[in-house]
Amino acid sequence: MATTDITALIDFYVREKDLTRESVLQALEASFLTAYAKMVPGADRIHHLRAVVNPQKGTVKIKAEMTVVEDAEMHDPFNELKLSTAMSVCAPKGKQVQPGDTLSVNVTPRDFGRIAVQTARQTMQQRIRRAEQEMLADAFKDRVGEVVTGTVKRYDKGDVIVEVEKFEGILPSRQRIPGEEYNTGDKLRFYVVEVRDGARGHELILSRSHPNLVRRLFESEVIEIAEHSVEIVMVVREAGYRSKLVVRSHDANVDPIGACVGIRGSRVKNVVNELNHEKVDILEYSEDRRVMVQESLAPIDPVSIEVDEAQRLVTVYVEDDKAAAKAKGRKGQNVRLTARLISEPNEHWDVRVEARGGDAGTREQMQEAAGELARALQISDELARAMVEAGFTRVQDIVTWDVQKEDLMDTLDITEEQAEHILSTAKKA
Repeated sequence: MATTDITALIDFYVREKDLTRESVLQALEASFLTAYAKMVPGADRIHHLRAVVNPQKGTVKIKAEMTVVEDAEMHDPFNELKLSTAMSVCAPKGKQVQPGDTLSVNVTPRDFGRIAVQTARQTMQQRIRRAEQEMLADAFKDRVGEVVTGTVKRYDKGDVIVEVEKFEGILPSRQRIPGEEYNTGDKLRFYVVEVRDGARGHELILSRSHPNLVRRLFESEVIEIAEHSVEIVMVVREAGYRSKLVVRSHDANVDPIGACVGIRGSRVKNVVNELNHEKVDILEYSEDRRVMVQESLAPIDPVSIEVDEAQRLVTVYVEDDKAAAKAKGRKGQNVRLTARLISEPNEHWDVRVEARGGDAGTREQMQEAAGELARALQISDELARAMVEAGFTRVQDIVTWDVQKEDLMDTLDITEEQAEHILSTAKKA
């Protein structure tokens, strides 16, 4: 390998991969050792081998640490050196050699540098990859929970590979916004979920669907949040469709909702644009569940709201079926998100919307729909009625809406086993 080849290779990895010269040299030396092992029969029997790379001179030498023994006592030619040979090698240098000494012997084959280049390059890529992964872990281990800007590079087995600050991050399918397209060269902002040990070593896991992405984007847009005069109390989200942001003010002179919306809606527009036009509702925090539910379902004006503390149930009565459908939202998302807003970490609440002015025909239709669901899904009549009230009036709704088991568990307050039964039965039906 010519001097310019080694120098150029080292400079490339130092410049483009932001690695230290020491780490690149170590990787290059290890690569030549691998190449030597493939080229020289019996190399695996040599106990102590090292590669010496001199980028200034463009030389590569493979050296073995060998033990000097009496000529008649040599039994291992791979690790032992005859005393007569050692004396002839070392005598010109004026060194005294005796049995038991350890000498560094040059065992580099002729034309080794030229022949081993290709093998070394391939191995180098692997070792550089490991070095990059170690640097990735060091760079991002304390940045979990932050938002970073990345450039979409390619797809790899269903995952989107994203370049973030000269490192490669992974956007798994479950962390993507449903319906969002990712094209090579697109610049987007991502939430750092974790740095984990995966099949390919250290992996930087990114997300576009995490609720905290919404939180971090508002924190970067709203100066009042950075100054702690406005606090984000909670974020609930169904990525790609709707998010609800609950805020409160610690300054009587600051309107928390107005601060997040911005002049002419500039701040919230920036967040919505970054989220691929996902709808974002901003609510002011209240300890009163009635108030939170009413704010969350706005602009629908409920006739009344009943809170059942024992059942952990809030029932919202509206004028008619049209208002009920609007309050529930697309696929029941508005009601599900509202239920999450008023729930505690270990205390799930449910929100139901009922039409006070619905006629007998509508009630009969709901009863009929509940009966069909109960038969098709093999569930109780009570659970079927709850599904209809939540907006699931047909079996095909569960499949075509791509409902997840977590949605069913939250909305219907059922177990994971019940949710899985409903999903699997719906797909079969």
